[in-house]
Amino acid sequence: MNVIEAAVATPDARVAIVIARFNNFINDSLLSGALDALKRIGQVKDENITVVWVPGAYEMPMTARALAKANKYDAVVALGTVIRGGTAHFEYVAGEASSGLASVAMHSDIPVAFGVLTTENIEQAIERAGTKAGNKGAEAALTALEMINVLKAIHA
Repeated sequence: MNVIEAAVATPDARVAIVIARFNNFINDSLLSGALDALKRIGQVKDENITVVWVPGAYEMPMTARALAKANKYDAVVALGTVIRGGTAHFEYVAGEASSGLASVAMHSDIPVAFGVLTTENIEQAIERAGTKAGNKGAEAALTALEMINVLKAIHA
């Protein structure tokens, strides 16, 4: 039986983070968590990390696709926050961001990690950006690094 499992440490990885400016009071914490995980746990060098700010979650899929096609990166980490409001806007933005990023992941040769919070309220977002529920930015970054190593093992 062959089993493929991979470590998280990926010192030579080149990682792009696409992050939404909208709700940046939450997204800044997601970014801090992702950067900490990449550098401290993944051992990624600072010069190998690129952060790309976009207006909101809706713009992330197109940007992630451009980053994946650039052939400069080993993974893309998408970070953002969509908080439900009183209109249907939440469903459109969260749904399109999610399906768009999934499409990029399925059609590119590099991992695209999903670190987009879709919450009912601000309190839930805060919990997922570094308090009670951990930091989903850090989790997405670690997922990207592990997937880089999984794909390397598959192609070895």
